Amino acid sequence: MVISTESVWEELTDEFVQEYRDAVVYADLEQETILHEGDLRILANGWVKLPTGRLLSPDAVHHIDT
Repeated sequence: MVISTESVWEELTDEFVQEYRDAVVYADLEQETILHEGDLRILANGWVKLPTGRLLSPDAVHHIDT
């Protein structure tokens, strides 16, 4: 029997991660407050990961223009 040392959850979450280049993250509907411009990853749990390693909460993000 072969047992994997990798988590099944990690394999499944990789399927739901979305990566974008030159995206803009807004904190409000009016698009007045920009939280980030540039590359980003949207994780399976809804958090936005920036290239610096910083994470943005789904509660802080109103929408993302890709």
